[in-house]
Amino acid sequence: MDPVALFTAGGLMLGLGLILSSVLAAANKKLHVFEDPRIDQVEEMLPGANCGACGEAGCRAFAEALVAGRVSPAQCPANEPQNIEAIAHLLGIDAGAQHKRVARLACAGGNNVAASSATYRGVATCRAATLIGGGGKSCAWGCLGFGDCMAVCPFDAIVMNRNALPIVDEDKCTACGACVDACPKNLFSLHPVDHRLWVACKNELRGAEVRRACAVACIGCGLCAKDAAEGLIAIENSLARIDYDKNELASLEAIQRCPTGAIVWLDKEKGPILGEKAIGALAERKAG
Repeated sequence: MDPVALFTAGGLMLGLGLILSSVLAAANKKLHVFEDPRIDQVEEMLPGANCGACGEAGCRAFAEALVAGRVSPAQCPANEPQNIEAIAHLLGIDAGAQHKRVARLACAGGNNVAASSATYRGVATCRAATLIGGGGKSCAWGCLGFGDCMAVCPFDAIVMNRNALPIVDEDKCTACGACVDACPKNLFSLHPVDHRLWVACKNELRGAEVRRACAVACIGCGLCAKDAAEGLIAIENSLARIDYDKNELASLEAIQRCPTGAIVWLDKEKGPILGEKAIGALAERKAG
């Protein structure tokens, strides 16, 4: 090959390379998006669970929102108090108030009090059982007890008790919502921890049929609504429903005459507290 032609071609390639590299360098400078280095620092102070309980897509997104000033550090319910304060100090902002929420189960029908109409044999998950005739429990709304919620909880906040009923540990729960999505019966919902008055049932039938299906089901008798503060509890579709906009009016009075224990008081230390009439009725049932 002609040396002059080779030299010319090489010079052209070199020149083209220099031109393209200059264009890329200029484009990079022009299009570069500045990222605040504090985002990385804040992300390191977050738990890294990416649970979404803060309302953002994950810890990185929450860190970006913090640096941008759209949220407060306390909005991460999974974070340790000292880390929340450290983030606030780093960003020079107020830590905000941490309003703890937890997952609540609208069922108390463990296998000790709830009847079965069929025996399910198959994949041992609630979702699979639901697809086969609803799962076998006499109450179509009842917890099936296979523990899908426990399996998906990233914080080990749910355990199954000896009666195959999920128990939520309020201290560990971050209200991430994983159990809400996993439950095929839609029994879980997220509530502020101060919602202590609770209807542990979703059954909408009434009377003797309900009692045969589950000893602790709500029968829609309305005694709780009569005993509670005005407007706090209403009976809709044979089920007691609490107006949590009036939560400050909630008290133990509302549960005392409940004949089944469907409405309970969730004590932080003792767990679900039943009213006097329900305690007597359940003791009578066991004795019989």
